[in-house]
Amino acid sequence: MTFKVAIIGRPNVGKSTLFNRLVGKKLALVDDKPGVTRDRRVGEAKLGDLRFQVIDTAGLEDAPVESLQGRMRSQTEAAIDEADVVLFVMDARMGVMPDDRHFAQAARRSGKPVLLLANKAEGKAGTDGAYDAFSLGLGDPLAISAEHGEGLVDLYQALLAFEVEEIEDDEREPNDSEDGEVDPSLPIRVAVVGRPNAGKSTLINRFLGEERLLVGPEAGITRDAIGLDLEWKGRTFKIFDTAGLRKRGKIEEKLEKLAVSDGIRAVKFAEVAIVLLDATIPFEKQDLSIVDLVEKEGRALVIGLNKWDLVRAEKGKLADLQEKMDRLLPQVKGAPLVPVSGLGGHGLDQLMAAVIKVHQVWNKRVSTAQLNRFLEGALSANPPPAVSGRRIKIRYMTQPKARPPYFALFGNQLDALPESWRRYLVNTLRTTFDMPGVPIRLSMRTSDNPFAKK
Repeated sequence: MTFKVAIIGRPNVGKSTLFNRLVGKKLALVDDKPGVTRDRRVGEAKLGDLRFQVIDTAGLEDAPVESLQGRMRSQTEAAIDEADVVLFVMDARMGVMPDDRHFAQAARRSGKPVLLLANKAEGKAGTDGAYDAFSLGLGDPLAISAEHGEGLVDLYQALLAFEVEEIEDDEREPNDSEDGEVDPSLPIRVAVVGRPNAGKSTLINRFLGEERLLVGPEAGITRDAIGLDLEWKGRTFKIFDTAGLRKRGKIEEKLEKLAVSDGIRAVKFAEVAIVLLDATIPFEKQDLSIVDLVEKEGRALVIGLNKWDLVRAEKGKLADLQEKMDRLLPQVKGAPLVPVSGLGGHGLDQLMAAVIKVHQVWNKRVSTAQLNRFLEGALSANPPPAVSGRRIKIRYMTQPKARPPYFALFGNQLDALPESWRRYLVNTLRTTFDMPGVPIRLSMRTSDNPFAKK
């Protein structure tokens, strides 16, 4: 097993910058504004030939337990308990602050090995502040610059003492296969998306059985797209919590723009997207835009109706919402609509069963023989209209790839096929081969005429 390292310290001392430097990617959001990080994020770090897990945490602030800052501190304390070694980061340019002294005592009380890092130590001002760090009583400070990559050799030497034998990971890309078969031993990547305050973090905490993600009545608590490992009924998942997606016109702060971009990136990386709606105000315009984003990115879709315990007493509510979904979202016809309660824990089995089913459909392949028998029947039932008196000739159909299902149609004048007939073919494909809840791509490939004038 590899060892775990937790990065802690006051807000805005460069913890997320160091985290990004160690993992070699810009995974954590970074901004000049203090308090950007709220949930703890785990990444696979590389430093020379060292491989270890690193945990980015929220900035430590002295605040009441019930406040947002207090709940953020609880997340950091959980990271310290989980870690094998703690990196205590202070700002060398600011020097030692009162909060640094207070939380240095807390780090010592944890009983975990602590390495003191004086960050932003480049230049004379940084060097003087690094000497000031001796007063914290955490041993000799390591002068580093996470932004510029300076001092990491000293960090490498300090971390060597915690190295243990590492187990080789399977580096296969999850569920990527040539024949579309799903390997059940590999995790399904799932992104949970929705408007702010729809209950995404609460739902994931319920799945995990612990308060792993920061939650509360305040809208927009989640900023980073946090990926977590989950095992449910013997199946493994990599589940991503994301920031709430608001209308573009209402996003003003740079930080929120970064958070939204991170959420969209999580959708692109995922295989299945759970779009979580607030059952008390479902199918708002922004909900429809989020579903449209998932469809355009080609991800399998499950729609979760969260806070169902608040409306379940209303007679015929689910049937009404199902009819509304079919009318407002024809592009994802048949997508599962699952009532859940993240707070009460209801409907979780049904939600994950729907995720597994749409993932199988998303990987589905149909043989060319089956497709051409289907095409013959579809053409007989509803032939495409003639164009300028000439009949559109469709020769055959095949499926070049899945993830999502992608079909190619071969013939003449296919660019003249009306959109209504294309929709008819897609909907008939979806019904005939039982492919609800996944985007279907249709490509028109017109045969070249060798006698046409060049």
